[in-house]
Amino acid sequence: MNASKSKTTKTAKTGLGAAARELSHVDSSGNFRMVDVANKPISARTALASGCIRMKMDTFKAIRDNTLAKGDVLPVARLSGIQAAKRTAELIPLCHPLPLSSIDVRVNLDETLPGVRVEGFVKTIAQTGVEMEALTAVSVALLAVYDMAKAVDRTMVISEIVLREKRGGTKGDFAIDP
Repeated sequence: MNASKSKTTKTAKTGLGAAARELSHVDSSGNFRMVDVANKPISARTALASGCIRMKMDTFKAIRDNTLAKGDVLPVARLSGIQAAKRTAELIPLCHPLPLSSIDVRVNLDETLPGVRVEGFVKTIAQTGVEMEALTAVSVALLAVYDMAKAVDRTMVISEIVLREKRGGTKGDFAIDP
């Protein structure tokens, strides 16, 4: 490698060409960037996401009866989700760090799966939305369930992580049926 190549700064490119101009996280040269939200109005914004983890009935019963060696799964998963929502901008490189007004993570057993369902609801008053924070809360809460129960069941399946509702902002409201 010659000296001039080692000093060259590499820039990540999308390889999308003309299509890159339509993507908000890509500049006119095809480089990834954080979206400029400086001119967007500050408004109340909320997002609701959900997901689930399916498991063997014996695993479900162990969580329900609090007999797993790692301890009480549901409150740990809830706190993991809350912490994850607060750290979303550290995990997703192009997310804006946001002042979160409220984070509510609900972790409930569902015998019909059998497994656990998680909902994450996040609020802010800011220039951009909290969809990624809600999705991150749900994802990490489900990962915490997996981590705490994997010693007894490695066949668990995390699925159905979805944004169910978004309110506020310039693009308006969005909702889907659960």
